[in-house]
Amino acid sequence: MLLNERETDEGLLVSVCDPDLLGQTFEDGPVSLTVDEEFYDGERADEAAVVDSLARCAVANIVGHEAVALAVEHGFVDEETVLDIEDTRHAQLLRM
Repeated sequence: MLLNERETDEGLLVSVCDPDLLGQTFEDGPVSLTVDEEFYDGERADEAAVVDSLARCAVANIVGHEAVALAVEHGFVDEETVLDIEDTRHAQLLRM
């Protein structure tokens, strides 16, 4: 998976995606998702690094079957809130 962390005034912003999705756009009716390289490109990370990052973040954007499944498996995201967009999955995490 690709992992990108950014410190913001509101806390840690994390983006995680399956590497083969980088640069692609997915559409489902009025919903469109572009896995923008500027936002999602980052360091290759194993499951432990992604879980650690998601545990510390204030906000996360997660794209791809592998990345979303990991977030669901570890309880960061509820399966019912995951979006299926064309051939991929997308989830967001927000801690308040």
